[in-house]
Amino acid sequence: MMNQTFEFPDQQTIEAAHNRIRPHIHRTPVLTSKFFNQLTGGEVFFKCENFQKTGSFKIRGACNAVFSLDNEQALKGVATHSSGNHAQALSLAANLRGIKAYVVMPMDSSKAKIAAVREYGGKITFCKPTLQSREEMLQVVIARTKATEIHPYNNLRIIAGQATAAIELLQDVHDLDIILAPVGGGGLLSGTALAVTYFSPFTRIIAAEPEEANDAYLSLKAGHIVPAKKPVTVADGLRTALGTFTFPIIQKHVENIVTVREDQIIEAMKLVWERMKIVVEPSAAVTVAALVNEKIDVKGKRAGVIICGGNVDLDHLPWKTI
Repeated sequence: MMNQTFEFPDQQTIEAAHNRIRPHIHRTPVLTSKFFNQLTGGEVFFKCENFQKTGSFKIRGACNAVFSLDNEQALKGVATHSSGNHAQALSLAANLRGIKAYVVMPMDSSKAKIAAVREYGGKITFCKPTLQSREEMLQVVIARTKATEIHPYNNLRIIAGQATAAIELLQDVHDLDIILAPVGGGGLLSGTALAVTYFSPFTRIIAAEPEEANDAYLSLKAGHIVPAKKPVTVADGLRTALGTFTFPIIQKHVENIVTVREDQIIEAMKLVWERMKIVVEPSAAVTVAALVNEKIDVKGKRAGVIICGGNVDLDHLPWKTI
């Protein structure tokens, strides 16, 4: 058991986060599917964060972090490095508060993501496509602007904000036996774990992860953070390593982490598109893949599934052959 050197966000902190961000986000729907119920033998309830602002749950944590800043901090803006959903979410959250967001993005980021960050008001600084370059450039930007760094997941305000998706799911669907969430850096999973612990303590918390990016699975088994080894997975939102804040929460409150293969992720994503008529990204399909491939037994149970996002490049769908 690793030493915990910080206090987990408590129930009051998470409730305050929910109240703080409520005016700025969507309360996303919970959908059901007869097809998936029959396939799994349980009752499955999908919390659809693919319908959230910016297309993912990330706006929850970003809004909580941005709107928690005092006025003096806020005037200097916020900063991060990201090429994905966090970049868009932080840019929009800052825009909603009327402050600046400085985003360091790799020069090989997709044109669609670059355009979205700019549309939401983010001020982009490009860097080489390496983690070292991203981190170094971010420090240059912060030194110049004095902006507050908002880490994508290893930030307690981010974690408290991400917990609000599970709060809403638990309010809308009672007596869930299991809640299933994906895990990358662990912001969503750790927030979900805290929300479930506080508001539905008899509900089990299980996570799903790609086999090709299984550092969280290995970390939970080992009892310490196992570094990610250049993961290559279609679930690009889950390639990040666990953080020093997220892992202790996961270690204490998450029952198990299961893994799924790349072909299972792609097939699950396609099934959701075809059967539920909604757009989900590969990272969101990881949890569904765990269900349909019986990595988690939900027969006769009520299972909540957090669909983390729906941001996909329509020109590069994983099942396209032409």
